[in-house]
Order: sequence, then structure tokens, then C-alpha cells
Amino acid sequence: MTEGKYAREENTEERILDAAFDVVYEKTISGTRMALIAERAGMFQSNIHYYFKSKHELMLAVQKKVFDRCAELQEALLSSCGSSLPERIGVFWGQKREFIVNEQRYDFAELDFWVQARVDEAVKAAFVDSFRVWRGKIASMLKEFQVPDERAEMLAAVMTSMMEGASFQYLIDPAAFDIDAYFDYCTQMVIREIRNG
Repeated sequence: MTEGKYAREENTEERILDAAFDVVYEKTISGTRMALIAERAGMFQSNIHYYFKSKHELMLAVQKKVFDRCAELQEALLSSCGSSLPERIGVFWGQKREFIVNEQRYDFAELDFWVQARVDEAVKAAFVDSFRVWRGKIASMLKEFQVPDERAEMLAAVMTSMMEGASFQYLIDPAAFDIDAYFDYCTQMVIREIRNG
């Protein structure tokens, strides 16, 4: 197989994933059909099955793309932030804010996969791993500021809940939810908790 063919296959896979994202965003996972994805991608459905054997396999790839985008945003924000505690905390808020405000198809997909995790063990396992990594990154950052292990892990879980709560509140009623004020207040709460502990 030539290098050009690998590039074409990668581009085709990305085209399929992008089309799947669009359909999931418009129809939810349960309303997504391979025929709709094929139509959106401008392909025959049989061609999609060359890359993804089933809708389930394709949805797991979409879920992975959501998690990968989350990590990519965190790394980009981390590389450009300062070294203070509020700035480092802001990396996590910034990633979630980007999803919520500017990349809503990722955030809606994440929420939809969360619902699917109730009935799909593979989706649930991917979430378990993803949340473990997410909390682990937050806890590691907090430990750099001498937060004891157990408290860092509990604060990481609380911060994760704060971010998911922001998604639910903003996506339901953006006009009534000031996301920047919310994350500023979350930062103050976390810092107070660290100092008072």
C-alpha cells in the first residue's frame, strides 16, 4: 500500500467521522443511521462499512474523537498558560468552556454518549477510562501545589462535576447562564478549599 493510499484512507475516515458527528448532533445517537452518515459524507453506505463494520464501531470511534479533542485542547491551553494555581485550574475550565460555547457538537456528543453508557458496556468502559484520566490530570496538577493526595483526588472529582454541570446548564439555557462568571467563581471555591484545608 502506498503512502498516498494511507493518506486517502485517513481523509476518508475523517470525512466519515465528521459526517457522523453532524448526524449525532442533529439526530442524537439513537436517531443516527448509517444511511444518514453516508448521505452526509457523500458516500455509499457500503463504503462506510469498509472503514467501520457497524454503527456501534463507528460510534465508539466518534466517542474516542470527543475524548481526543478534549485532551488536545487541554494540551494547547496548558502550553500557553502561566504557572500559578488559578491559571493551571483555568486550563480545565478553558477546555470545557471551548466545548460548551464554540464546539457544541463535541459537548452534545459527550452528553449523548453519557446516556448511552447506561446500556452499552463498551461506551461505559471508554467513559470510565476517560474520566479516570481527566480526574488524574486534575489531581496531578493540584498535587504540584502541595495538595495532599486524597484531597487532590476529591477536588478533582468535584471539579469534574463542576464542568459537567456547566454543560447541562449552559446548553439548556445559555441566556440565563454566565459561563465565565461561573468558572471564575469555581476557581475561587477551589482555591478557598485548598487554602482552608
